[in-house]
Amino acid sequence: MKISNSKCILPIIIALVLVSANIKAQAVFENPQHPIYQYLARQAQKGRIRFDDLIQPVSRKQIAILLHQLKDGAKGLTDVEKKELDFYLNDYSEFEDNQQDQTKWLFSKDQFGVRRAVTVTKPGFILRADPAITLENTIGSGGKNVFKQASGLVFWGQAGKHFSFQAYFQDVNEKGKGVDSLKQFTPETGIQRTANLDFRSTAVNYSDVRGNITYSWDNGLISVGKDQVLWGYGQNGRLVMSDKAPSYPFIRFDYKPLKWLQFNYVFAFLQSALIDSARTYKTGTNLYSGTRELYIQKYLASHSLTFLPGKGISLSIGESMVSSDYLDAGYLIPILFFKAYDQYQSRYKITTGSNGQIFFQASSRNNIPNTHLYATLFIDEIRLETAFDPARSRNQLGYNIGGSVTDVFIPYLTVGAEYTRINPFVYANLIPAQTYASQNYLLGDWIGQNSDQFLAWLSYNPFPRLTTSAQISHIRKGRNGSVLDQYFAEPQPKFLQQGPVESQTQFTVSARYELIHRLYLRGIYQHQTGVIRPALQTNAVPNQITVGVNYGF
Repeated sequence: MKISNSKCILPIIIALVLVSANIKAQAVFENPQHPIYQYLARQAQKGRIRFDDLIQPVSRKQIAILLHQLKDGAKGLTDVEKKELDFYLNDYSEFEDNQQDQTKWLFSKDQFGVRRAVTVTKPGFILRADPAITLENTIGSGGKNVFKQASGLVFWGQAGKHFSFQAYFQDVNEKGKGVDSLKQFTPETGIQRTANLDFRSTAVNYSDVRGNITYSWDNGLISVGKDQVLWGYGQNGRLVMSDKAPSYPFIRFDYKPLKWLQFNYVFAFLQSALIDSARTYKTGTNLYSGTRELYIQKYLASHSLTFLPGKGISLSIGESMVSSDYLDAGYLIPILFFKAYDQYQSRYKITTGSNGQIFFQASSRNNIPNTHLYATLFIDEIRLETAFDPARSRNQLGYNIGGSVTDVFIPYLTVGAEYTRINPFVYANLIPAQTYASQNYLLGDWIGQNSDQFLAWLSYNPFPRLTTSAQISHIRKGRNGSVLDQYFAEPQPKFLQQGPVESQTQFTVSARYELIHRLYLRGIYQHQTGVIRPALQTNAVPNQITVGVNYGF
């Protein structure tokens, strides 16, 4: 087989760039559920650091740098904040200059007092490993209880000056009369069950597997992995990219060429959950209907620019494209204008093109003292020339606006509020394989189209590593509109006028304590009035109490 010289040029250029790069940092990504995110976000809200958390997860290296910045300016920290800072510095100690060569097994402490199942530190190599264990018991009214048990492994490490790796796996079992085997209308991450159980089943089994291999340099990284990429701000969901859909394979590229400019690109391999009948074929046996079934291929390409014009201010703009059927090489070009390319590739035919979105984010931290203000706009479709014409407008968009103030009356008390509205038909598409979803779960906000949510919350850390919070949310949701109405109805169906409109209100009180590094104790009380029941969800209960323990992640 002949290979032309032109086909060799790109790999050679990439190899030369990688070899010649001045590498000083590795990028192991931190779980966005870790309390370090709240700690650093609050410090950024007080103007002590600049925390670039628009896109998550962020790397342990970035976290370590910010922790050391806080340590250098620790004069203004409260006693609780100082104790938490010391605790987190020990957890992110692999970047300390006084590292000792060591190998520790069976939960021995390292030189920084952190206990892990496996700790290996050698010149040019680091390995950390722990079991990933979850035990939770939920007691719900009406006998709708749930016991959750999960076990697995998490490990991460660094090889050389620029490569890092990480993996996480848990096998999860839930049982009880309160089991929600769909997890549709809830902020909890969706699941893919290991067996096709009836939705009324009192037991469900599924797995959660993630992993990354990352190459990083001073102002950028390239990562290949399976995880979730979060984009934007939101207390109870994210409009653009959230953690609602299960993790998916992706290629991620982050680059910060200037102090005031950041670029992000993600190419994700989604699961359409639709069988491709054209590619399905007979196997020649009678087993399992004698058919080999293949899913329709589905992809997401997304890129964004973030501008940092002033202290505490960030302005972001991005676009994404959901494509299907085959891998289109055009969307592998990070700097290409996806919408323009789609018009060229589809020859301006809606039945041959892909599904595009445009989104914006604005954020301000500490420009009003101790305050974080943010707003997101997600545009699925809009006619600018008729945007204000009630008869002809097609304003298929969603937005949120929110803010919080910390150190209200007493140190470490944070109060916030947020409103989210998603117009009819957002996230939908006439081509089923191009909806803004993966595994039948939305990539954006879990409340979905034709809905809104108002929520208010407060959080308080009375002691180091103890986080308490209270939150109230009210959600309204109308019926999802038909595809026919989406493309041809004039005027378009109005917000919440497609009935019946259902609503629910939830009040939640929670507490979480990190007893030792990566060992969490937590308790949650939730009271709910009203039920929104999409997709046959039937297990919502008025009152429930959850207690649990998590270790390793």
